[in-house]
Amino acid sequence: MATHEHLMKTYAPLDVTFEHGEGAYLWDSNKNKYLDALCGIAVCGLGHAHPAITRTITEQAAKLLHTSNLYQIENQQHLADQLAEISGMSRTFFSNSGAEANEAAIKIARLYGHQKSIKNPGIIVMENSFHGRTMATLSATGNRKVQAGFEPLVQGFVRAPYNNVEAIESIAENNNDIVAILVEPVQGEGGIRIPDADYLNKLREICDKHDWLLMLDEIQTGMGRTGEWFAFQHNSIQPDVMTLAKALGNGVPIGACLANENAGEIMQPGNHGSTFGGNPLMCATASTVVDTIKGEELIANARDLGKYILNGFSEKLSAIEGVREIRGLGLMIGIELDSECSELVKLALEKNLLINVTAGNVIRLLPPLLIDKQQADVIIDTVSELVIASLHKKAAA
Repeated sequence: MATHEHLMKTYAPLDVTFEHGEGAYLWDSNKNKYLDALCGIAVCGLGHAHPAITRTITEQAAKLLHTSNLYQIENQQHLADQLAEISGMSRTFFSNSGAEANEAAIKIARLYGHQKSIKNPGIIVMENSFHGRTMATLSATGNRKVQAGFEPLVQGFVRAPYNNVEAIESIAENNNDIVAILVEPVQGEGGIRIPDADYLNKLREICDKHDWLLMLDEIQTGMGRTGEWFAFQHNSIQPDVMTLAKALGNGVPIGACLANENAGEIMQPGNHGSTFGGNPLMCATASTVVDTIKGEELIANARDLGKYILNGFSEKLSAIEGVREIRGLGLMIGIELDSECSELVKLALEKNLLINVTAGNVIRLLPPLLIDKQQADVIIDTVSELVIASLHKKAAA
């Protein structure tokens, strides 16, 4: 039997190994069946082993995997056209991950600042944010645990409280070197933090006023997760730069940095690159993801089932002492407790349900976009039972 002795200890995985999946379900090596309410941390929006994805990967693998960006790649051009259509953005750079997509966004902002003759261009980032684990993206991340031990950090980031417009305005008054804001429309790792309804609109106004770039990290919120293609579409605005990954490839590694017409012209040959970025396999797969979300009307399903799950939790948990807040947007749902609750992950696994706890005390649910009401009921009932039992146990201790 395989062991973990030759793996770097960057993770402490649960004692379960999954062998195959279908739709919203996974089966482990002991043939036990689980409902997946995390879908690879918002990656498998179409669930597991979706026939269209399997077919595309198989057909493309039989034709061509990789040529490099030294040549034209038709699949890449087609995917860029699709993303432009659904986002309203003009240009796309393809990478292998969300962190790399955010690196591209940071580099665009730096170039933009230098073109404006700003010697040390700064980017406003938010407390409790998460943007990745490369040196620049962990420096941008508002989580000390992610940064600890990796100093010196990359300079050029100015931190502000999330969902606080006044703090942004204060920075604008006191810092002439700011060139961009990098922000998650909903903070995922930070605990499913949903800002005021007009927060992004006000950030858009501030960026317009000061000639800054509004850069949205939609790596977790994008591709239908919140009940729109992208979370910014709830606000009827356009960012200057937007980053994607996770659900874009449904498990095939791909990231994308999209930009509007002006920001999209900042990068020129020699400024940036990626050996594997945008290869034929990952782009063909992502194109099928876009087509499938459209064809199966999964954005509407995410919107409807998200409301259904929120209502279900409200009915069962809103009056329970120890439940601080229930919040969500589409199928991005968080239940905040007044105490640490990481033990619920293992307890849910024992109940054949996959969930996550983030920020220490927030149950995070990111089920596939294709779940149905029966599966939603299982999530509502199982999580509610676990929460109530856990809080009763702590109250009695």
